[in-house]
Amino acid sequence: MGESKDPVARIVQGDAWNDFCDSLKAAGSVVLADTTPSDPLTRAEGWRYLSRLLRAGLESFVEAADPEAPELRRTAHETIKMGMDNPDNIYGSTPIDGNFTYRITGNRGTVHYLGFGTQAGNYGRTGTLETTGYLEAKDMEIAADGSFEATVSVAKQPGNWLPMEERSRMLIVRQTRLDHVNEIPATIKIERIDGSGRPRHLDPSRVDRSLQSAAQFVMGCSRIFANWAEDFRQHENELPRFDPERARIAGGDPHIAYYHSYWRLAPDEALVIESSIPECEYWNFQLANYWLESLDYRYFPVHFNKFTARTRADGSVQIVVARENPGVDNWLDTCGHAFGTMCWRWIKAESHPQPKTRVVKLSELP
Repeated sequence: MGESKDPVARIVQGDAWNDFCDSLKAAGSVVLADTTPSDPLTRAEGWRYLSRLLRAGLESFVEAADPEAPELRRTAHETIKMGMDNPDNIYGSTPIDGNFTYRITGNRGTVHYLGFGTQAGNYGRTGTLETTGYLEAKDMEIAADGSFEATVSVAKQPGNWLPMEERSRMLIVRQTRLDHVNEIPATIKIERIDGSGRPRHLDPSRVDRSLQSAAQFVMGCSRIFANWAEDFRQHENELPRFDPERARIAGGDPHIAYYHSYWRLAPDEALVIESSIPECEYWNFQLANYWLESLDYRYFPVHFNKFTARTRADGSVQIVVARENPGVDNWLDTCGHAFGTMCWRWIKAESHPQPKTRVVKLSELP
């Protein structure tokens, strides 16, 4: 008996589940690709990475798949990482539909940066996540007690307005912390205001689509960022400016200048990164593994920002990447890795200095 194309029949006959499982198995080809490092650590992280992407895909496309009743979820966090996730960020996202109108309410808190974006596409189906509208807290009307309200719609609205297009399908929230201990995150809620706001009853056709979308997300996301890592290997231990257009269509914050690259060090080597610091709202530098997952910032020093880094007398900064602490300021731990990826970010900087890099022997460090 052949596979049915009718979504209801696919659910009843099990074709939806079989295809879901087959697609997940096929995603393993990204980890096993000829270009992918084959050392045990990278392979182990690769399998864990796919399991993390699956968790994110199930949350995004199966559990939170109804734009008629959106609910912000953290599908990227301490144990789900992707696309050079920023350790300073608290990410939230939910499905939306550009044909509807939504209201965001909440309290600003004291977090350093708060931004809302609408996006079109997804990594699984289109390979892109293009920003279709953006709104920052600093440009919003916010009450003295920190409360705020914003409308999300295609048509321009009075007051705080987050634009979207008819093709918009996701809302993303970025909260960026300088001081992780003392800053208070914003509290945020979103609701559809041109409908009942209640979720639809479970529909077999939608479950079929959701399962396939989740599996496609695992394949698409892992493939995109593995390709990025391979591109970064062309300028190992350097930090060139990343193509702004490539960042935009992948869902990057439009106000950020990114510098992505690949690092590789012998056990007795260190990567020294130096830069002047322009006037800017925020900057940071971070380490990640081959899969563009931030290293474990919960327990190890793997990133610095404008609040945590110690600057020199002239206002510039030096960051040192090494396997062990060489006894210098701004040391970042490679967490047992011999290679990986890295990123420098400038947010709303008056200028974009080019970070300078050099590899030295640990014995050469002062």
